[in-house]
Amino acid sequence: MNGAAALWLGSVPLVLASGSTTRRDMLLAAGILVEVIKPEIDERAVEAALLQRGLPGEDAALELARAKALVVSRAHAQRIVLGADQTLTCDGVSHHKPADAAGARAQIAALSGRTHQLRSAFVLAQAGEVIAQGAQTAGLTMRALSPDFIAAYVDAMGPSAFVSIGGYQIEGLGAQLFDTVEGDHFTILGLPLLAVLAALRGHGLLAH
Repeated sequence: MNGAAALWLGSVPLVLASGSTTRRDMLLAAGILVEVIKPEIDERAVEAALLQRGLPGEDAALELARAKALVVSRAHAQRIVLGADQTLTCDGVSHHKPADAAGARAQIAALSGRTHQLRSAFVLAQAGEVIAQGAQTAGLTMRALSPDFIAAYVDAMGPSAFVSIGGYQIEGLGAQLFDTVEGDHFTILGLPLLAVLAALRGHGLLAH
């Protein structure tokens, strides 16, 4: 165990119910021992159920994080499981990860010159029960981008443009898309990390 991970007091690693390498790397960098177990859920079906219940789109991140955490927690009842999700809305319209280059160009064009909201949520679960949860929102304003710039950006990103909601990764080339950003950096990356750390400390899993 390295010096940073020595701050983790759990007898076994935290289970991360997410396939996001960015979330995994954030937790590892913060000294959390992590084991990834991807949840088997249909995210679009969860969102559709939310809409049928009349819940606003911004609630989707927390509901999706809860669904991920609980499905993995029920299968690994003795473990602490972290579910996380992020949603993007712009002028009331929800956006998802683009499927291909054309989708990435279209999504970035839709966000160009506008302010959109990234909402990142987390849920901690144990034995199929929620033990902590939280969500934070950041606002990001894109520059007015020309079609030629958008095409060049998506070409430069390659397949990386398809793995993140919004078609960008702000910690890399995506920084060039923006005029202003308001909100926590970790939230923008997809996990309200400080709130997660506080929750883990509250459950005796991190050194105080």
